[in-house]
Amino acid sequence: MSARLWYVVGPSGAGKDTLINLARARLAGSTTLFAHRYITRPADAGGENHVALSPAEFDAREAGGCFALTWRRHALAYGVGVEVEAWLAAGFDVVVNGSRAALPAARARFPSLVPVFVTASPAVLAQRLARRGREDAAAIAQRLAEAGAFTPPDDARVIVNDGVPEAGGEALLRLLAGG
Repeated sequence: MSARLWYVVGPSGAGKDTLINLARARLAGSTTLFAHRYITRPADAGGENHVALSPAEFDAREAGGCFALTWRRHALAYGVGVEVEAWLAAGFDVVVNGSRAALPAARARFPSLVPVFVTASPAVLAQRLARRGREDAAAIAQRLAEAGAFTPPDDARVIVNDGVPEAGGEALLRLLAGG
């Protein structure tokens, strides 16, 4: 079987970063690699382990062809580096924390893409968003509305991450191991 790009998406608060981090720790040294995102967000902002870039650095790298994918969301720019293409060509499976909005572009660029949709119930999403303290009530309501409006594609693998992180992490690991 050829190398696959596991494109993990889902609403804020679903636990994508947590599940990816759990899988990364368990699969260290394997043939599954985890791509870092390049984001115009400070490195110490919390959440995922990413490469922090200033907007000018991001724009220069984007113009120079350093990214395989880019998107903008919530006043931030996100990129996935072209190194992902080299990893796939070398036979590694690659896990990417993607964007629902960038899924069509990701599919066009990566024929081996397997969408993984991580979600949680609206009550759990609301609780997690409130707990992280980054948004006010109006912003949380907007994120919940966006989450409810998204329908995963028919070929998506779906993980409902309402329980303990370890259960969701195991579900992701099973997907990565067996497809």
